[in-house]
Amino acid sequence: MVARPKSAVSLCPCCGCQTGRVHSHYVRRLADLPWQGRVVEIRLHARRFRCANPQCPRRIFTERLPSTVRPKARRTTRLGESQLSIGFAVGGEPGSRLSRKLAMPVSGDTLLRMIHSAPLPDFVAPTVVGIDDWAWRRGQRYGTIICDLERNCVLDLLPDRNADSVASWLKRWPGIKVVARDRAGLYADGTRRGAPDAVQVADRWHLLNSLGEALRHAVGRHRHNVAAAVQIMASAQRAKTGSSAPPPGLAQLRAERKAARRERWDEICHLREQGCPTSRIAQLLGVDRRTVQRWLTTGGEPEHSRPHRPSHLLSPFVAWLEARWASGCQVGQQLWRELQKQGYTGSRVTVARWAADRRAHAEAAEAAGAAQLRLTWKAPSRRRCAWYLSQDPDQIDAEARPFLGHLFAQAPELATAADLAKRFVSLLNGSDIAQLDEWITQAGNSELKSFANGIARDIDAVRAAITTSWTTSPVEGQISKIKAIKRQMYGRASYPLLRRRVLLAA
Repeated sequence: MVARPKSAVSLCPCCGCQTGRVHSHYVRRLADLPWQGRVVEIRLHARRFRCANPQCPRRIFTERLPSTVRPKARRTTRLGESQLSIGFAVGGEPGSRLSRKLAMPVSGDTLLRMIHSAPLPDFVAPTVVGIDDWAWRRGQRYGTIICDLERNCVLDLLPDRNADSVASWLKRWPGIKVVARDRAGLYADGTRRGAPDAVQVADRWHLLNSLGEALRHAVGRHRHNVAAAVQIMASAQRAKTGSSAPPPGLAQLRAERKAARRERWDEICHLREQGCPTSRIAQLLGVDRRTVQRWLTTGGEPEHSRPHRPSHLLSPFVAWLEARWASGCQVGQQLWRELQKQGYTGSRVTVARWAADRRAHAEAAEAAGAAQLRLTWKAPSRRRCAWYLSQDPDQIDAEARPFLGHLFAQAPELATAADLAKRFVSLLNGSDIAQLDEWITQAGNSELKSFANGIARDIDAVRAAITTSWTTSPVEGQISKIKAIKRQMYGRASYPLLRRRVLLAA
């Protein structure tokens, strides 16, 4: 496309003086948005002007087209905005591949340069912020994210998890009134130094997570009592199932399959009486058409039971075969070879069939024994047991309630810890903080002593968690976005690039 500016005059970029004195002409080649999937280039016939102001230090200047293209740029403004959006969304090399598919070719390095040169957005001075850590590499290196909880946006990313960095950032915004954070001591220290007048709010999820961890440690200290309660449950179940029917065996399984075949035959007869053809019956029942035809021809469902017919040639050698089977020789072909030396004149298939039947009986007996062992009550994991302690009895399945009764009888300390845990959860869900001090005193003499001491050290933030609605949950959502952006760049993003992509991402 060929284009020319419509205006006859231009403004000097230095002094702003308007002039129409043309010095010369030149052509600018600008990449533009695609048209019908085709790459578009604009050949702009631009001009150079002479400045009419004799006091201006610039004598000759090129005309400016701010709404179309920036000075010295090789792409239009609208194309640059589109490519920059692609770079923010998927990064450098993936953005280059996507741009090429969209007929807006650009290299990955150019996209990264555009991201680095993009201006950071201005934001309103925050009053309520949330602080949490995010992992550069889990368990080894962490950074800090700061979010505006009122507007649910990221304010900044810090490259480390350090109280000094948090304090210096908070000092730049003296209007912050509330800081929601996790229970890390360094963030509490950084907030006290950077925003001493702000109210610190402990995150409720982190409080409940710490409570669950304390309960798991308590269960671990009483693992012998847990094992004793499980043993009592298993004994009670064995006594209960001792007079009941034995576990289903091979005969019962065959009877159930026979009943299923009888039900299908009844369905075939019912559909046949309604006038359905064979193909339609097969389609409705999900079976092969030939199966329906065979069942209708024979007048009923097939009997899969095969009568046992012992081989008269093998009967004299059954005792010897049982002895060899018990000694470990359980391969039909090997048994047949040894039987030939004993005077057996039958075929190898007969011996192989005997070995298969013997192996099936052994597997059936083993399965019956395993089923009998499964009747014993399975011991819950430490995490599951801690969850039982924190829940109301109505929310626990009926099989676990007797277990809790036996566990509390074996370890009354866990019953006290369970009651304290439920009371703490009710305190967090309510707004009355008068009972918090009493709870700390009572928990200080229980299995939750360590957790209670941590609450006492951070008592003001915990009280604020009860009386206010602020939480770091929106911060956790932003951390998930950071993880997604890191994975797009295969975890190799530098701090400046990652920070810009997070702050400028739409």
